[in-house]
Amino acid sequence: MHFTSQSTDGSMLPTLEKVESMKRQSAKGRLMLLERPKPLKTFIRVIELWLPTADRSALEFGGGLYGPLSDFKAVSQATRFWYDEGLPGKAWAQRHPIVLKDLENSYFKRGAQAAAVGLTCGIALPIFAGPTLKAVLVFFCGSDDEHVGAIETWSTQRGSPGFMGLIDGYYGTAELFEWKSRSTQFSRGLGLPGQVWKSEMPLIMTKLFRPGQFLRWEQAQEVGVTTGLGVPYSYDPNRPWVVTFLSALGTPIARRFEIWVPGLAPDTFILQSDSCDATANLAETYANAVVTKGGGLIGRVLQTGLPQIVENVSGEPAMMKASLERAGVTSAVAMPILDEAGGSKAVVAWYF
Repeated sequence: MHFTSQSTDGSMLPTLEKVESMKRQSAKGRLMLLERPKPLKTFIRVIELWLPTADRSALEFGGGLYGPLSDFKAVSQATRFWYDEGLPGKAWAQRHPIVLKDLENSYFKRGAQAAAVGLTCGIALPIFAGPTLKAVLVFFCGSDDEHVGAIETWSTQRGSPGFMGLIDGYYGTAELFEWKSRSTQFSRGLGLPGQVWKSEMPLIMTKLFRPGQFLRWEQAQEVGVTTGLGVPYSYDPNRPWVVTFLSALGTPIARRFEIWVPGLAPDTFILQSDSCDATANLAETYANAVVTKGGGLIGRVLQTGLPQIVENVSGEPAMMKASLERAGVTSAVAMPILDEAGGSKAVVAWYF
């Protein structure tokens, strides 16, 4: 963004050119909420899984979702990252989520290949069981005129442990929303980041454009943001972190979100909450669904304690497969939310 002055609270003010761009974006976002267009593509373009090698000296390729970007996939398959090297290695070393918005002129190792296929931002999520790294999940986004949404990282600030502020975020073309977010703070229990911080559990919020539902509801309405997913990160011993995925109608983060939590019976998980752009009443459909270790995507996460990626959901259990086919989704990724002992206290899934 281009800036020329500061507001009274120190945040940067946009130029007149940017203000006009924001106004056009605002009108477009309100129109999207009225028309509810069918999503053409998701905000997330590529997902990669990186796993420690047998001797735990490096990270190696563990799978991914690339769509048509086969050349980028081939480069990734042949790549390894040492501790503190590249985006996955930095997330390993720093023990918290990282947003990297410059893939060409930074420590990102595959910058030329990413630029060639239109990838402009990477978000790395490290997963730890106590001091032990289990995996790093990386999301990549691209950039075009229709690219609206957000992936944000929030954490407490040094000297202000009672509030979470925005550490970094990627917003596509949602400049107005980004500007507001950078001047917003959340206390424990307030807003999506604050509620996730307090509960230390993932949370889905819908209808973010409604007054009172979401602290930044006016900006959400203006850019067409409708749904939020918050994910806790307590792997940094010095600071709590929260990652938020904010989804717009035209370019949703994913076609469906799900959160699974422990059921009444030992070693079982049940659907706690969801959001799907194509299927209503998913909770009713899955009312009797119980996942056990090894059963489908969610069950494999429970069995391994690791993120899982499926390029084709046709192998899912019958009830889930039928629902996913009706929604028109074909692939998915799921990750565990681990406690200190490495047990799964929740599983978050994205479907594309």
